[in-house]
Amino acid sequence: MTQRTLQLWLAFFAIYVLWGSTYIAIRVAVDTVPPLFAAGVRFAIAGVALFGWSQVAGASAPSRLQWRNLAILGALMFLASYSGLFWAERTLPSGIASVLVATIPVWTALLEIVVLKRQRLHWTLAVSIALGLGGVVMLAFDPTSVGSVNLLPCLAILVSEVAWSFGTIVTTTLDLPQSKATSAGAQMMLGGVMLLLLSALVREFPPLPHISTRAWLALAYLIVAGSLIAFTAFQWLLAQMPTTVVTSYAYVNPVIALMIGHFLGGEIISGRAIAGSALVLISTVALMTGRHKTEPEKSELSTLNSQELLEAES
Repeated sequence: MTQRTLQLWLAFFAIYVLWGSTYIAIRVAVDTVPPLFAAGVRFAIAGVALFGWSQVAGASAPSRLQWRNLAILGALMFLASYSGLFWAERTLPSGIASVLVATIPVWTALLEIVVLKRQRLHWTLAVSIALGLGGVVMLAFDPTSVGSVNLLPCLAILVSEVAWSFGTIVTTTLDLPQSKATSAGAQMMLGGVMLLLLSALVREFPPLPHISTRAWLALAYLIVAGSLIAFTAFQWLLAQMPTTVVTSYAYVNPVIALMIGHFLGGEIISGRAIAGSALVLISTVALMTGRHKTEPEKSELSTLNSQELLEAES
């Protein structure tokens, strides 16, 4: 095995497995850490580290206008998006949460069709969107996983993903730093600070709750593995491989998250959850494949700013 082949394997492991495993890490963290505080700590620390590294590496500092734009994206893609996800995972299984996050292409397509009028609704797009929405309904009304209907936590994640989708679209119209590491780091940093301020505003503490060692380790994992290592691997892969190959993480992550949640987290996966997840993933594959065929240059830009950064968180 050559060095380049090994690097590619490790990089894909990072964006497939490390990002996929962040959902169970969130679930562990919010067991004893208030959700807004946990999300704020994760992104504030990761953002400072990534932004600081980019500046030491010689990237230009953002202008005043760019800082304003970065703050807007930080509010949309971190404050609005991750507050809902972290709160929902207090009761929702991590695997189901990851599948709902995978509906981002559905909401992006709907916003572009209904609100921004950037796309026309043709039958293949309509079928893809319908499949995704059908899968969401099956997951939201599946009582097996938590013993009751999942409606409220599912709605929280869906509202969060609409905010993320809107941020993804807005990204293509804003003046941002040329360095993607600077842009991503600043968005994480500003979003993390906003999350911490919101945590204080809603009085998640005092008193400071008992935070278990497992929760601290989960937060450290989210910062280092989820937001720094995986993001660096993602950036490197975009320069080495076709975008369509790299963005396959969007439909591999939920599968990884479901498996990890079930086998390591003891989460129940019902037949209904499997069927709903399959519909969402089929919809995601169809929408992302169609987008890459019609808008390759936009798709790469959107993906670069839409990882859970996806999260992949993101």
